Amino acid sequence: MIDGLTHLILRAVIILPGLILGVVLHEVAHGYVAYRFGDPTAKNMGRLTLNPIPHLDLFGSVILPLLLLLSGSRILFGMAKPVPINPYFFRDFRRGLRYVGLAGPLANILVALIVGNVLGLAINILANFSNLGLAGQIMNILYQVTIAAVSINIFLAIFNLIPIPPLDGSRIV
Repeated sequence: MIDGLTHLILRAVIILPGLILGVVLHEVAHGYVAYRFGDPTAKNMGRLTLNPIPHLDLFGSVILPLLLLLSGSRILFGMAKPVPINPYFFRDFRRGLRYVGLAGPLANILVALIVGNVLGLAINILANFSNLGLAGQIMNILYQVTIAAVSINIFLAIFNLIPIPPLDGSRIV
């Protein structure tokens, strides 16, 4: 039987890798596409980085998810610090806004596809081994981490496509 603290830590270990990867790539994708359209704001502020630290928001990335985890909530919610963009730098204002809006959800879909394919490959390779012992337990945790990463990133993509400001869908419509 797993006690409460161990369960909480295990949940965090399973959820955090996919969440951090998805959120960071989502925000970097916004900044990169904005940069390609002529806006240097994210680059100048050091936000075109895969380092998760600059993308963390104290309340949205740490306090809120921690409170939800500690309360035993079945729903985990959080947010990153949005990458700053200035659409007035865009060479094509409307097109730039749409592409920047699409970049984040597309990054999440790409993460889900890549992680899902890696999972499929790993399962096919490991199917040849019947008695894995400790390796089997580790693979079970990696399987759960991967499933969580795919699920989280698909959810992030769909959620961010809702056409309500400040979500990405409002820039696309």
